[in-house]
Amino acid sequence: MTSPAAQPAPAPKKDPMKSFRGIMAATLVLEVIVVALALPVVAKLGGGVGTGTGYLVLGLIVALIVTCALLKRPWAVYLIGAIHVVMIGSLFVLTVLGGIGVVFTLVWVYLLWLRRDVAKRMAEGRLPSQQQG
Repeated sequence: MTSPAAQPAPAPKKDPMKSFRGIMAATLVLEVIVVALALPVVAKLGGGVGTGTGYLVLGLIVALIVTCALLKRPWAVYLIGAIHVVMIGSLFVLTVLGGIGVVFTLVWVYLLWLRRDVAKRMAEGRLPSQQQG
């Protein structure tokens, strides 16, 4: 007979990481909306939407939308990180876009910390869906 500590944690009834991908997708959609709101700033201060700055903003919008479709891939988090590096790097081209990049980078750091915490609790069998009831 094995001790209760030696038994593997029971599998959760629902996959918490699947719901976490939904949170990630919602955050990306919110980020698309906020970055799209930078387009009027580019039109007014950045020389227009047809300039390099405008194309940078449009490219970031497209990249964020495409990333929503790729969230099941294990490398999607690295792609999100690369997009944020570009956004923070654009601080010198368009200050507003760099500020948006800094704010959303902090949001993503918090989300990834939460994901790590959920994975740790899932491995230990401490999620509410894993409790015997």
